[in-house]
Amino acid sequence: MRAVVFERFGVRPEVREVDDPAPAPDGVVVQVGATGLCRSDWHGWQGHDPDIRLPHVPGHEFAGVVVAAGADVRGWRPGDRVTAPFVCACGRCPSCLAGDQQVCERQTQPGFTGWGSFAELVAVRHADVNLVRLPDELDEPAAAALGCRFATAFRAVTAQGRVAAGEWVAVHGCGGVGLSAVMIAAASGARVVAVDVSPAALEMARRCGAAVCVDASALGGPGEVAAAIRDATGEGAHLSLDALGAHATCVASIEGLRRRGRHVQVGLLPAAQGRPALPMDLVIAYELELLGSHGMPAHAYPEMLRLVTAGVLRPAELVTRTVDLAAAPEALATMDRPAVAGMCLIRP
Repeated sequence: MRAVVFERFGVRPEVREVDDPAPAPDGVVVQVGATGLCRSDWHGWQGHDPDIRLPHVPGHEFAGVVVAAGADVRGWRPGDRVTAPFVCACGRCPSCLAGDQQVCERQTQPGFTGWGSFAELVAVRHADVNLVRLPDELDEPAAAALGCRFATAFRAVTAQGRVAAGEWVAVHGCGGVGLSAVMIAAASGARVVAVDVSPAALEMARRCGAAVCVDASALGGPGEVAAAIRDATGEGAHLSLDALGAHATCVASIEGLRRRGRHVQVGLLPAAQGRPALPMDLVIAYELELLGSHGMPAHAYPEMLRLVTAGVLRPAELVTRTVDLAAAPEALATMDRPAVAGMCLIRP
């Protein structure tokens, strides 16, 4: 198969022919119809993930068709249209048995612990636990956005964030996961404040339902961003998400909360970049909640898919750029630069 491969961290990948994957006894091989390009892929290419072994094929959010299944797989067969969470759970550890597959103790992640979906084929372990059947109404490009960013945002807003209609929700960073969070919060009846440094991203956030847009590039740091949120909301946000993963956005998200507000950390804050100094005085004085959110298990997808097929949620509208496999190395290498708003998909 053709795949995007890098031999060294931070050195531009190349497209080459590699061996086709074979399914594990409990796994499948999926022919990739579309795969998303996510900032997490860029972090992996930079060497920020300790699980990656070289040479490596990135890519972790995908949709496609099962082309081979292992002997122990019971619920899936060739021809099934599927996607999968970026956390592939073992199904047997205490976390999995409690229904918390997104924090599985023995999780695997295509594109991180093993080769990923920037390829014509990708292998998925523990298929009966991890695969999600695609409804007929959902095509592969739209479904590819669900596996990481949209599903992550859905659980972050609805389950971890416990959003309620009428609440103020602040979203810091309007990339793929941030725009997803804006759309999901607005569809839940919340009033959304979108924060970004890109006018194009803020305009897209407005189209996704944001009531207020804050241009952080015109402000002097986290304190001023938090003040702008308090000005817009009266007392501060009930719920705030750092959807980017930067020291400044994390701190601004916490400082922009009202008393007893909830902060959800969604964007990665790699230890290699240092740990942010958090305003713990506010956490104590305001009795704030600080929560993490790490994807969504396969068994939780049906409610999200119901809203997608009903047209309440529209992930396909977040896809603004599609490239082929040959263009994927350049797209990955330039993810740290200002880009077109919305999500980029790769079609192998």
